[in-house]
Amino acid sequence: MSTKAKQPKPEWIKIKMTNDSNYQEIKSMMRSKTLHTVCEEARCPNIYECWANRTATFMILGDICTRACRFCAVNTGMPTELDLQEPDRVAEAAENMGLQHCVITSVARDDLKDGGANIFAETIRAVRKRLPLCSVEVLIPDFMGDIDSLKIVMDAKPDILNHNIETVERMSDRVRARAKYPRSMELLRNSKILQPSIPTKSSIMLGVGEEWDEILKTMDDLRAMDCDIMTIGQYLQPSPKHLDVAKYYTPDEFAILKEEGLKRGFSHVESGPLVRSSYHAHEQVQSASKSKETSTV
Repeated sequence: MSTKAKQPKPEWIKIKMTNDSNYQEIKSMMRSKTLHTVCEEARCPNIYECWANRTATFMILGDICTRACRFCAVNTGMPTELDLQEPDRVAEAAENMGLQHCVITSVARDDLKDGGANIFAETIRAVRKRLPLCSVEVLIPDFMGDIDSLKIVMDAKPDILNHNIETVERMSDRVRARAKYPRSMELLRNSKILQPSIPTKSSIMLGVGEEWDEILKTMDDLRAMDCDIMTIGQYLQPSPKHLDVAKYYTPDEFAILKEEGLKRGFSHVESGPLVRSSYHAHEQVQSASKSKETSTV
């Protein structure tokens, strides 16, 4: 067992807690409709801010993941059922919240032949049926590289296709379970081949042992796949059994990385200590749309 002393959290890692009426209303709604959010399951530090602003990331396909990534707080095991009514309940909740941008993610379901792709597609369609003007972003697993599953999702035409690379190539096997860096890159590339007009997005967390030049290389790799949007945040250890934090990056370093990403051609880069994949997601889709309009003028 490691005897290395853990680094204390720096002063800029501050979570603003609130218990206002919006937060309580969304929490009650999720319980009444038997829905899960990645905000809760992954212990996102922005849950209070986002829920107070009536935004949330729905987590479909249950709350048990078939993978055990060393950074993630979501429960791991073998799922026992598939809820075919879940897409309608997500859509109803999104309508009740009056969402203008809906983010949908899931646990990894390697036990399913399609990895859950059909439920993703049904959820996209259900939200669109109730909220025709609401943009829909999906944050998908890698479907074990199955392009037919990816096609099912892309044919439903989400407004943004998000798949997280999570970390640099050298650290990928240590940090992620079963997911492979080249396979994730291939998924992003295939997404653009299947639907060239749909913006793609990916996220990396810092502080698990990567080097600065490896972060920049990951940016280059993502841009080589024509990835449009990138989010960069600080890894925070969810429990003692998860990976230790190797380094806390400063706000200035995150600002430099944002500039590095923009220089490489990303239409939008969200970079900061508490940034997570869906943080300010509504602003990202607006930024990507404006960038696309500019590039076609």
